[in-house]
Amino acid sequence: RPISKVPALRGTNVTILFYEASTRTRVSFEVAAKNLSADVVNIAASSSSVTKGESLVDTIRTVEALGADMIVMRHGTSGAPYLAAEVFSGSILNGGDGWHAHPSQALLDLYTMRAHLGDVRGKKVVILGDVLHSRVARSNVWSLTAAGADLWICGPTTILRGFDAWARRWSGGGAPGHAGFTVTSDIDAALRDADVVMALRLQRERMDAGLLPSLREYAARFGLTRDRLALAKPTALVMHPGPMNEGVEIAPDVAILDRSVITEQVTNGVAVRMALLYLLAGGHPEAVTNA
Repeated sequence: RPISKVPALRGTNVTILFYEASTRTRVSFEVAAKNLSADVVNIAASSSSVTKGESLVDTIRTVEALGADMIVMRHGTSGAPYLAAEVFSGSILNGGDGWHAHPSQALLDLYTMRAHLGDVRGKKVVILGDVLHSRVARSNVWSLTAAGADLWICGPTTILRGFDAWARRWSGGGAPGHAGFTVTSDIDAALRDADVVMALRLQRERMDAGLLPSLREYAARFGLTRDRLALAKPTALVMHPGPMNEGVEIAPDVAILDRSVITEQVTNGVAVRMALLYLLAGGHPEAVTNA
């Protein structure tokens, strides 16, 4: 749009509180808040009183005393934003907590798919990679099954723990009209006729846990290459929430294909997070829907 800023959150103080390193999510929320004319304060835990032993609850109370109306928070412990919400009188937006959830990422992923595919109901969506340690994967499971996608989760058996049981429970009690939820280590079956393929970052630190033999073997067996992508539909979207380990979970020449929407995901993240901030500040849903 030609107008880069709107006054929707003028006078609203938004604090971005990140306990983990981030580029896309942190900057995206900051740009979104500034586009809405909010006053933004960035706090990195590594340079705050957290290093002196300050607890999460004390930090939240301090930030509120300094005038925060909304807090965008990332934390390495699952459930931390929910604890923060119990002691903060304003709105808490979860920018990712532990292995648990990354709600805004799942929303922007779904938005990106719908922008290209329309309704995702019945479309085959494959999430490929280290799902065990991925909050993105968990949030996408919730959003994509709710949207009616035919969801496939694929990766080495050692990093699929829990997802197979989740799929069985879902199959027994899934809502009518939902296409399916399949967990497999058969990458050919997963990719065949896929409409969307989302690769996930292989978290290198997991090598030390003995879950995978080596990065080279993972790339050879589960890396998203052009040859493997040929099993999907010719128009299949290529996605990745970032940051990418090119040459490990995704080949460099796949990441830059015309049907790759990885950069578009980043762009759409600003719009989706603007909508979230606006709604939590008391905006009307109809205004976002019609925007």
